[in-house]
Amino acid sequence: MTSQPPSLRDLYTDTTSAWAFVPDQPPQALVPNTPNVSTSSPSFQWTSRPSHNSIFDLSPDLTESGGLDFVELLRALAASAILQYTSSAIAMPWEVGKTLLQVQWVPRESHDYDLDTPAEEDDDAMSESSNENENESYFADPERTPKVQHPSPVDSHGHRILHDLEYVIPVGSANGVWGMIRRVGRFRGESWLALWKGLLTSCTMEVLAATFQPVLHNVLQAIIFPSTSVYQQPPLLLPVISHVITGFLVSPLDLVRTRLIVQSFLPQYRSYTGPIDALKQIARDEGGIKSMYFHSQLFIPTIIDVTLRPLVSLALPGLLASYLGVNISQDSSPIIWGLSELAGGCMGLLLTLPFETIRRRLQVQPRGKAQPINGCVQLRPRPYNGVVDTFWHILIEERSDLPIATRHARRRSSAGADKEIATEDSWLRHTGVGQLYRGLGMRLSASVIVFFLAIFTGSDAADSGWAEL
Repeated sequence: MTSQPPSLRDLYTDTTSAWAFVPDQPPQALVPNTPNVSTSSPSFQWTSRPSHNSIFDLSPDLTESGGLDFVELLRALAASAILQYTSSAIAMPWEVGKTLLQVQWVPRESHDYDLDTPAEEDDDAMSESSNENENESYFADPERTPKVQHPSPVDSHGHRILHDLEYVIPVGSANGVWGMIRRVGRFRGESWLALWKGLLTSCTMEVLAATFQPVLHNVLQAIIFPSTSVYQQPPLLLPVISHVITGFLVSPLDLVRTRLIVQSFLPQYRSYTGPIDALKQIARDEGGIKSMYFHSQLFIPTIIDVTLRPLVSLALPGLLASYLGVNISQDSSPIIWGLSELAGGCMGLLLTLPFETIRRRLQVQPRGKAQPINGCVQLRPRPYNGVVDTFWHILIEERSDLPIATRHARRRSSAGADKEIATEDSWLRHTGVGQLYRGLGMRLSASVIVFFLAIFTGSDAADSGWAEL
C-alpha cells in the first residue's frame, strides 16, 4: 500500500495579496498623462537635528528664520561680556601694580627709617645689638634705666611717616610694576586676591568706552562732515573729540576704580565696599555728581589726560613718517606703519605718563567732608592743590631711587664697633622725576609685544590702538 503525499491545500496563497516591489513613479512633470496615485500611508521626511548653540557662539545670525533672534542676541552679548571680563582680569594685576606705584608717596628721608626687610638681612645687626644690650644691662640699675621711646618718624616738612601701620606697604620697598605685584601678594595686609581690586569697575568702564566711542565718532562724522565718502580719510579732529567726550563721560568710573585699587584690602580699614557704595559716598560727601565731573582737581587733569593720549597715538605715527620723507600708510606698508606707531607710542609715553600720574594722585585725595581713605601704600599726608602744585611737589619732596635700602641691610660691624656704610648718593635721591614715570618699562614692553602680535597675526584693525595697561 502506497502512502499518499500530504495535501498542499493549506500552503496555497493568493498571488494577488503577496508583497510586490514596484519602482518609484517618475515625476508627474516628466511623464505626462500619468494618473495621480494617492496612497493612504503617511510619508516621513528626515530632518537633521540643529546643533547645540553654545554661549560662545558670537554670531547672532545662526537662525534661518530671517528675523532678529533675541535669544542669539543675548547669547552673543553674554559671550562678549565674558570675553571682555576675562581679558580685563588678565591685565588687572599689572594695572593694580602700576596704580599703586603712581600714587605712592616716597619722601627723600624714607631711608632713615626701618622698612619691612627680610629677617636674613638683619641677622648681623640684631646679634650685634643684642650683645651690646646685654653688656650694658648687666651693670645697669633696672630701676634707674630710662625707657627708650621711639618717636614717630617724620619727614623734613614735619609730616608723619605712616609706614608703621599694619595695612600700609612699606614705602620704597618695591621697584617696578612686577615688584609691586609681588609686594602686594606677599604683604600681610593684602593678598594675591588684592591684585584684582576694582576688576568689575574696570571692565564696565572699558565696555562703555569701547561701545560709545565708535558710535560717537560716526555721529560726529555724519553731523560735521556728511559728504565724506568711505574712501576718504576722516579728519584727525573727529577721533580725538570722540575719545575726549568718551573719557570725560566715564571719568567717575575711573575715579571709583582708582580708589578701590588704592584702599586697603583688610575689611576693617576699607572705605568702600564696592563700586556702588563708592559712588554713593563720593556723591554724598564730595559735592554730588557734578563734583565728579567738574571739580577743578578732577576736571582739568581728566581733560588733559584724555586729550593727550588719543592725540599722541593718532598724530605721532603720521608725523614721524612725514619727517622721514616716506609716504606710507597702513594698507601699503603695514610693517613700517607699525614701526612708526611703536616709535610714536614710546615717545608719547614720555609726555602722557606724568599727567596720568598727577591725575591718579588727585583722584585719591578726598574733597569736601569726606574722610581720607586708608591706602595700602603711603599717601601724601597733605593734599595737593592742583596739577601744577602736584607736579612741583613730586619733584622737590620725593626721591626716585627705588627700592630704598634700609639701615639694617647696610649695617655691618666687627667686635664691639658700630660701623655703617654710607648710602650711595645719586641724583635720583634728590629728585622725584622718576616718580612721574612709574610703569614706563611695563608700558614699553606691552607696546613691543602688541607690535609683534600684530605682525604675526596679520591684524588689519585700523583703530585697534596699542595696549593700555
